Amino acid sequence: MSNADIRRLDREIQAAQKKLEAVRRGEWWPLNGSERRAMARAVAAGGYKVARGRSAGREEQRMDTTGNSAEMRLTAELNALHAERQRLITEAAREKAAKKSSGWW
Repeated sequence: MSNADIRRLDREIQAAQKKLEAVRRGEWWPLNGSERRAMARAVAAGGYKVARGRSAGREEQRMDTTGNSAEMRLTAELNALHAERQRLITEAAREKAAKKSSGWW
């Protein structure tokens, strides 16, 4: 494996970290389509209930749940990227050790 693959994974890891931090701040841009629709439905329903003088507690809970699921999704993606990066580094080290022990350096 080449260093270019590792650098590509590093860029993907940084992007995933930025998305995760944005979700933790409550931003919507890193959400996927279904998560955005769920948030929009909760906001619309909550606004309707508040306009009618009722509590929007259930909709707030739905928004929190959707945010938490997005956070879990991005955390899993980040963990997978870290594992792939570690696999590439280990494979490169094995190749380097094999070349050195066989005298091909």
